[in-house]
Amino acid sequence: MEPELVQTELRGPVCIITLHRRDKRNAFDPELTDALNQALDQFEDDPAQWVAVLSGGPEMFSAGSDLKEGSGQTQRGGEYGIIRRKRLKPIIAAAEGLALGGGMEILFCCDLIVAATDLRLGLPEVKRGVLPTSGGLFRALRSLPLHIAKELVLTGEELSADRAFQYGLVNRLVEPGRALEEAVRLAEQIATNSPTSTRNSVQAMERILAEGDTLGWAATDHARVEVFASEDRKEGIRAFFERREPEWSGR
Repeated sequence: MEPELVQTELRGPVCIITLHRRDKRNAFDPELTDALNQALDQFEDDPAQWVAVLSGGPEMFSAGSDLKEGSGQTQRGGEYGIIRRKRLKPIIAAAEGLALGGGMEILFCCDLIVAATDLRLGLPEVKRGVLPTSGGLFRALRSLPLHIAKELVLTGEELSADRAFQYGLVNRLVEPGRALEEAVRLAEQIATNSPTSTRNSVQAMERILAEGDTLGWAATDHARVEVFASEDRKEGIRAFFERREPEWSGR
């Protein structure tokens, strides 16, 4: 019997949610998106669960979208089941290995991030003829210094966990294999506080940040229309699957 794509574990008021599509580096297809959406719905709707820890397991966080299958959408959470979710409860990411593309965009959605020192972060979409479409274009600007965010988006190169920690994107930096342990410890610390105060604090901060979302999504959609109709996009995806360097036409 195959394991569930998303596994949950309760430790008192802390809910640990773990992605489990390891053979695909936790890349999101519609099934994984739906599974994470359901797990987050259950967390949000259960009054006994106060804080969530989102993990990709000990080897990796997520490689983002499955380029062959696509990642799908959900009504309540949007892309990946989390990108457009209106939340009341804190989510802490425990990130090991890699968080690329949509994987990094999911990290932007979390309230706190615990990262292993060997975590590889990045938005490599431009290398494939596409662009970050799940909030990365505007959430990177919120979460990182302006020119670092632009470097990340425009070069497609990776950001080390150490630099991410220095820039304030990562809250705790730990040795490989210890991200989940530290994230749970942090979640348990938060759970000692009033859940009413915590919920309302999360909601207030999310409402403030969401003020810029309308412009952010409109700008992203405008950019996506031209890019997704381009020859460069087709060439980038072909080159990725053929394991070769793309030959860009600029069209």
